[in-house]
Order: sequence, then C-alpha cells, then structure tokens
Amino acid sequence: MPKKKPAGTIVFSHANSFPAGTYRVLFEAWRAAGYTVHAIEKYGHDPEYPVTQHWPRLRDQLIHFAEAHATEPAFFVGHSLGGFLSLLAAARRPDLARGVLMIDSPIIGGLLTPTLQFAKLTGWGERFSPAAVSKGRRKHWPTKEAAHAHFAGKASFARWEPEVLHDYIECGIEPHEPEGYTLSFRREVETDIYKTLAHDIPSFLRRHPLKRPLAFIGGTQSTEVKQVGMAATERVAQRRISWIEGSHLFPFERPQETSAEVLKWLKALAEAPVAA
Repeated sequence: MPKKKPAGTIVFSHANSFPAGTYRVLFEAWRAAGYTVHAIEKYGHDPEYPVTQHWPRLRDQLIHFAEAHATEPAFFVGHSLGGFLSLLAAARRPDLARGVLMIDSPIIGGLLTPTLQFAKLTGWGERFSPAAVSKGRRKHWPTKEAAHAHFAGKASFARWEPEVLHDYIECGIEPHEPEGYTLSFRREVETDIYKTLAHDIPSFLRRHPLKRPLAFIGGTQSTEVKQVGMAATERVAQRRISWIEGSHLFPFERPQETSAEVLKWLKALAEAPVAA
C-alpha cells in the first residue's frame, strides 16, 4: 500500500496565557490528518523575545521558530494572540507561509485604532481590558487538584471539554518552591501582552501587504468579536470566514469541531491563489 502523502506543516501559536499544551487534542487531530504540527509553548517568557508595544519581538520569535522547525512553507495557525502573530509573521515573511488561519482574532481597525492608541498612552484603557483581571489573577495553590477545582468552578472554564481542562492543568500549572503549585504562564507577562496590544494591524499591512490567503474562524458568542467588529477582518479574509458556536475560547469548548473546521480551511487555503 503506497504511503500517504503528508498534508503539510502547521506552525501554531497559542492565545494569551494558555500554553501550547492546552491545545493537545487539536494537535492530535491535525497530526492524524497527516499534518506536521509545531508550536511555541509560551510566548513572552524568552528574554530574547520580550513583550513590547505592537509585539514585534513576539512576531520575530514566531518567524525564527518557523525558520528553525518548518522544512517547507507552513500554514500559520493561531488562536487570539496567536492569530495576530500568525498574520504579522506571514505578512513580514511570505516565503515562510503557505496560508494564515486566525481563530477568533478579529483585526482592530477603523475608529478603534486612535481610541485604543489614546487609551494605551494614558493608561485609561487598562481598567476596561483583560489586563485589569490578569494582573490580580490567583496564581498559587497547595496542590494540582486544588488548582483543577479552582478553574473547574469558574463559569468560563466549566464550558471546556474535561480533557482540555486536564491538559491545561498539566501544562499551565507547575511546582512552586518551597511548596505548592503556581501558574506556568506568568500573570505579569499575560498582563503586559494585553497592555501592548497590536492596535493598528491595517497600517502594518499597508506597509507589508499579505501575499498569502487568510481565513478566519470566529465564536458566535465571542465578546472580542462583538467589541472589535469584523470590518477589518472581512477585508483581509475575503469571505473566507466561518463560525463555531461558543465564546472566544471555543477551541477549548468544542475541540473536535474546531479541529475539523481548521482542517477544512487548510485545504481551502492550499487551493487558494497566492499573490506574487
């Protein structure tokens, strides 16, 4: 029986505060479909790639990671933060990309751009961003079981598939000296990422036009999509948009449906025309 031809390479980027191991169920589905999957475990924790305004060093980390691990142009796939970094990296280095798939990463543009710029300069916007929550997030537990119970009791995490929540505890919680457990994704880094949001991607794309096809999958109940709108995303995605029932974290709520939808779009991106 002839060996099945590899489907391609995925370079995946995670959402803010959720290490790549949280997406294990999705990775396994993509690998079963013939894809090679590579992912940076945690953005913002490597001192060579610090968190700065508009995330240029995080973008560079993704570019350098793709250079080191992908042996062919890859599909840049990312959730939330990871979707933005995937777009920025592919626009900057089209030679590394075969296509881009953004998972609930609505592009900020239009009137929101100057508003967010003002909010960042004055510090006024922090009160209304996720940074207001992340900087005070609980980060210590006496046992791993206590950490699991803590998250399972929260409404947003209670909607997750149990297997995904288990994976998050395995990669998102680590031993803390002298005793107990702590978040492996430091809340200071999470907060800095929120505070340095890349708020003018359309301007970046005017300087570095995206030459690879892009698709977008959104959550029907995503607060992020409702806040940002879809106008800027629709201009870039060119009708390659679909929806999955759920919140901004629908990949954790519906991992099987999400993994299947990603596979559908990767096939479409592979067949889409590429700009010269």
